[in-house]
Amino acid sequence: MLEIIKEPWPWYIAGPLIGLTVPALLIMGNKSFGISSSLRHICASCIPADLPFFKYDWKKESWNLFFVLGIFFGGMIAAIFMLNPAEIKINPNLKTELAGYGITDYSNLVPVQLMNFESLLTLRGFITMVVGGFLVGFGTRYAGGCTSGHAIMGLSNLQWPSLVATICFMMGGFFMANIILPVILSL
Repeated sequence: MLEIIKEPWPWYIAGPLIGLTVPALLIMGNKSFGISSSLRHICASCIPADLPFFKYDWKKESWNLFFVLGIFFGGMIAAIFMLNPAEIKINPNLKTELAGYGITDYSNLVPVQLMNFESLLTLRGFITMVVGGFLVGFGTRYAGGCTSGHAIMGLSNLQWPSLVATICFMMGGFFMANIILPVILSL
């Protein structure tokens, strides 16, 4: 039984399971799948309701906080069971390209040379972590949801804005990975 959780699940198992969360949430209580709204619920529960943006009954959405908490603890459990001392497998051509940017350590899921507290104080690290984090948060709010809310829930409900948002997410991701990221990594 433990062998099932020691290895990543293939796409043909994980994908349908993620896809089945949409009808399950709709059937169990007319709930929408999405993660980004949970930050608003947390803020509404902690901040006095003087701000109009946080004046709503966040307790009706408390199920979402438990959902996100489950994702967090599920990730922690997976990290414990799936700890693998082996190096992350990367395409040799990508390895050569990344070595040109000084990224050679593949002992973690995220390159150590790019994501650590010391590189936060460099221009490259600041742009990657702080500016990138701000843009993700801004984009999520501006788009009215995150990739999981639009690409999984919105597309399954045939919502036009979700199709537009998902196309923009993909185009932005391709542009970032192929045009902007190489410039940032060369700093």
